[in-house]
Amino acid sequence: MLALFPLNLVVFPNESLNLHVFEPRYKELINNCLDERKSFGIPIFINNRVQEYGTEVTITEVAKQYADGRMDIKTKGQRIFRLQTFINPMADKLYAGGEVEFIEIDNEADPLEKIWFTEVISELYEILGLNLATPSKNLPYLSFEYAHKIGLSQQQEYDLLSITNEGERLRFLTEHLRKSIPLIREVERSKAIIRMNGHFKNLDPLKF
Repeated sequence: MLALFPLNLVVFPNESLNLHVFEPRYKELINNCLDERKSFGIPIFINNRVQEYGTEVTITEVAKQYADGRMDIKTKGQRIFRLQTFINPMADKLYAGGEVEFIEIDNEADPLEKIWFTEVISELYEILGLNLATPSKNLPYLSFEYAHKIGLSQQQEYDLLSITNEGERLRFLTEHLRKSIPLIREVERSKAIIRMNGHFKNLDPLKF
């Protein structure tokens, strides 16, 4: 039985997540996990319900504790799970829990897929004028590393979490970027035109 902390966000494996814990049920959950050295699960809460997939996280640090029991904690994403049961609350607890099935994920991908993905990421950053280093194609969680950084909707992030193969995840993200980049390029062009409005323009004379 895994203690559950549903949130309106998607957490990916290897991702660092800082949480401010203030509700009584979640203060109890975190204290129990600390005392018993256990992990807890973050299932995604979207469309007004707890979804099937989520991510197990471990507490890496209690950054601050307040006199009223609130705390700031640092966590790290571990394994992806699929909910089998959802019990809210668990017996003798204030918080929810459930039986879960941990999902095996395959982090192998064709090197070309990694190259294509890093190329479109670099193109996006160039269009946006972001002076960021070219993404490394050697990251073990390449797709998850950039999932929050390319403008996916929450539903798309959730769909990505449920894909077990890295190659498929990279294709999913690359396709998203290839569709998005022309639109972003046009928006950036429009912004440049708007900024020029009212400025003196040096125009070449037309030759007929």
